[in-house]
Amino acid sequence: MTSNQSLDQSIESASKHYSSLFFLPTFKTAIATLSVLCICFVGLSTFPLFQSTNGLAYSFAVGVSLFVLTLLCDYLNSHFILRQDSIFVIRRTVALSLFCWLLWLLFIVLGVVLGALLGFWLWIRLCLLGFCAVTTLRAVVFLSSSSVGLLRSVTASLLQPLFCIIPFLLSWGSISTAIPIQVLPFLIVSPFLCLASAYLFVSVIDSQGRKTYGIPSMTLFKAFMQNWVVGLNEPIERYLEKLGEDDDVEVSILAFASPKPKATIIVPTVHPGPFKNIGSSLLPWLLKREFEREHGGDACVPLGILGHELDLASQKQNQKIVDQVLASAKLMTFVDGATPFVRASTGGATANCQIFGKTAFLSFTLAPKTTEDLPQELSHLVREQAKEVGLDSAILVNTHNCITDEPLEEVPLEVLRDAASKALEKAASIPLQPFGIGAATVYPREFSLADGMGQGGITAVVVKVSQQKIIYIVIDGNNLVSGLREKLLSFLVDIGFDKAEVLTTDTHAVSAVVLGRRGYHPVGEAMDTDLLIKYLKEAATKASESLETCKAGCLSLIVPKVRVIGKSRIHSLSALVDLALRKAKQVMVPIFVFEGFLLILYLAVL
Repeated sequence: MTSNQSLDQSIESASKHYSSLFFLPTFKTAIATLSVLCICFVGLSTFPLFQSTNGLAYSFAVGVSLFVLTLLCDYLNSHFILRQDSIFVIRRTVALSLFCWLLWLLFIVLGVVLGALLGFWLWIRLCLLGFCAVTTLRAVVFLSSSSVGLLRSVTASLLQPLFCIIPFLLSWGSISTAIPIQVLPFLIVSPFLCLASAYLFVSVIDSQGRKTYGIPSMTLFKAFMQNWVVGLNEPIERYLEKLGEDDDVEVSILAFASPKPKATIIVPTVHPGPFKNIGSSLLPWLLKREFEREHGGDACVPLGILGHELDLASQKQNQKIVDQVLASAKLMTFVDGATPFVRASTGGATANCQIFGKTAFLSFTLAPKTTEDLPQELSHLVREQAKEVGLDSAILVNTHNCITDEPLEEVPLEVLRDAASKALEKAASIPLQPFGIGAATVYPREFSLADGMGQGGITAVVVKVSQQKIIYIVIDGNNLVSGLREKLLSFLVDIGFDKAEVLTTDTHAVSAVVLGRRGYHPVGEAMDTDLLIKYLKEAATKASESLETCKAGCLSLIVPKVRVIGKSRIHSLSALVDLALRKAKQVMVPIFVFEGFLLILYLAVL
């Protein structure tokens, strides 16, 4: 469990790094701020050159021209130069220009203050130094994140600074016609130095990825950017397919029919990650949607007993599993009889067990402590135990239903095995009895991915055996906040259920869509709990009302040669984010300080 926890933390860290890059103002806010910045601050910074009523009007005109030129350059960049780049739409090019003007303004203000004390030329030199800082920043941004090629990236980097230096040249020329001529060589030479420094900076960071995979870090970064910013999954999945490895994936299906399909529990040995819409993050929802369309009834896809070692590499691999499940489900045979729900706890681990025919359905939780990924070895041990008590098979589920802020504690495999053994022995000692099944799904319209609710909504499966009424609630989310499981279980008992359990799919579709310490919200953290309970009650009520006598069918299938991202690959890919950031911090100061030193030397001789 320790390695899985470490892996979760590295993925979570990577998600937070990338998601934090794109906290940008709205387009209207960016335009309004840019206009104020250019007209009221940058433009009026030229007023000390004139200090008259006409000079004030001239300074205002400078500010307006800078604002118009900036918008013109951003329009040309987004619609022509970078038109094939899905990231740099007009909103983001304007936002970048806004940040560049904030940087340039620092140099301008410092130049005005020092220029008033030490001479007019110091104002010009600091303004030119700001021009170089902005050119370097834009070059780093476009070279590292744009996918349109070197020439277009360079053009996009230079366009706005070169156009916006023209009003300054005209202002200086109104004082002395010799000034533009004197600074012209600097404006020709300095962009080459800025571009060279930016290219060197990006190349050094690229070396980190080449050492690990033979792929430049920034190439991977661009693919990540396209996913985080505009939701494109194909670019990054191409690399995951290349870096992945083939493996056989097992899928267990527990279906109930009356004789029409009533409810189906699908448990693939695939982790629904690594994040957002990449790899198998959407698999729980895809399996649920496609199975219901093909076979009817209500389907749910709780988490199996595994970790990130079996994340799928792409949507194409998702489809392989979906197609195989849909085809194999037609071959199921159904039997009568189920036992009541039993629960056993030991050493902080709890196992729930219910037997249908010759198949045990077990779910595990560590609540009220954090319940994260459980070791795959548990499946093999418990299945052997199931055979020892006379069963043919066992389907194991990780409820993944509690997360706390306390440090993660490893629960020994033996503790989980012992809890399962007690639950199995207890359930196997009870005779099978006729049973009924009811199921329903609700889709809370108020909750989104950003709130921690996946597209699969809330599915309730009600089982009635003799006088016992049991309910399983499966929420398409990534874990529950601490204490919520207990609150929901208490509510379900209060409305008439004898036993209950709440599970999540662990979908990582909710990951990397919000800013925050985790990069996602567990169920209940950003939701109105009362509203959540209302939807829970709706699903439970509908499921109870649809109770019918059913038979159970169990099927285990293997999907061969599915491309997965091994644990080591995911760990190193996620860690590469931190490695690249550390490398950037190491080389940033020497590269750009040396660039600044050369520029200051050049400016000193003007």
